[in-house]
Amino acid sequence: MEMNSKILLVDDERDIVNLIQEVLQQDGFHVIEKAYTGLEALRICREFQPDVVVLDVMLPDFDGLEVCRKIREFSYCSILFLSSKNDDIDKILGLSCGGDDYITKPFSPREVVFRIKAQLRRQQYQAAPGLGNVVILNAGSLTLDKESCRVYKSGQEINLTGREFLLLSYLMENTDKIISKERLYEQVWGDYSSICDNTIMVHIRHIREKIEDTPSNPQQLITVKGLGYKLKKRTD
Repeated sequence: MEMNSKILLVDDERDIVNLIQEVLQQDGFHVIEKAYTGLEALRICREFQPDVVVLDVMLPDFDGLEVCRKIREFSYCSILFLSSKNDDIDKILGLSCGGDDYITKPFSPREVVFRIKAQLRRQQYQAAPGLGNVVILNAGSLTLDKESCRVYKSGQEINLTGREFLLLSYLMENTDKIISKERLYEQVWGDYSSICDNTIMVHIRHIREKIEDTPSNPQQLITVKGLGYKLKKRTD
């Protein structure tokens, strides 16, 4: 899958784009597009429909966070931010607006390729039928179709980012079980990640906003203090 996966590189520093492209091509990737502004990135993204977007936060016309928000209006592709900002709040902002990973500059081009491959593996997992060939998962009013990557609440489709979908899918495969943060990192992000400690919390909060009737008082996706999270098969 990796060689045929479509990658969009977005950065106004052409040397960075060319360097990442070169390393990707050395690893067997062939379908690569490049953009140097936010507007150009959106146009190409709509036409190209990439599997992964590597997106610089600081662009000359408008910032990568806004580009990410606009991409999320029409695409579930994986979005990896590149940024010279390495504070936790900056990472949380990137993840909050729909990003899937956050890489700080300076970085190794090999690291970027590693992260891209990790996203593609997550997508393969997302599209796979899963254990026991179960493709439809149910929990309370929620229905998750792993084959079409769609989620419904009481019959109405809800929109999740790719990472939110993976998290909810794993939790729905393990309803009524307490899942630790470490386990979620391992299953959804993979073994290698430098994202901040608040990452899971941010994604869980966003999922609650979409599946809970009262997100501030969750009844289905609950926190088990000191242990992790549990998705109830049925709500009380």
